[in-house]
Amino acid sequence: MSRLLIVHHTPSPHCQELFEAVVAGATDPDIEGVEVIRRPALTLSPTDMLQADGYLLGTPANLGYISGALKHAFDICYYPCLDATRGRPFGLYLHGNEGTEGAEKAVTTITTGLGWVKAAEYVLVSGKPSKDALRQCWELGATVAAQLMD
Repeated sequence: MSRLLIVHHTPSPHCQELFEAVVAGATDPDIEGVEVIRRPALTLSPTDMLQADGYLLGTPANLGYISGALKHAFDICYYPCLDATRGRPFGLYLHGNEGTEGAEKAVTTITTGLGWVKAAEYVLVSGKPSKDALRQCWELGATVAAQLMD
């Protein structure tokens, strides 16, 4: 069975809505053979990353950058995962109130360094999530999970 790890920092109701939509997509009953693991970014360990076959990352864009929690997760996992996780797929959803460009660039830089493969377009949401934004998050979760099906 493949393992999809959702690493998230969910400090607000808007981030929670996005997280729940991503989880719903990733755990759709039509997706078989994929175990979905959820980890708050501040509880993540290198072992969690190493045991996963793919990743979904979720964070607010704080002051134009990823949350400190997601940055911390990458700080503790980067070198242990550097060679062992190359080629694994990932997806990203971001919630921002004043732009997400810096957060997008940070995740792209980190994941490029890790050698991960972007499995779907990033989902970028500003303000209250619309029905379309929640649908995009659902599709993101389902897309990344489906790529891990045996």
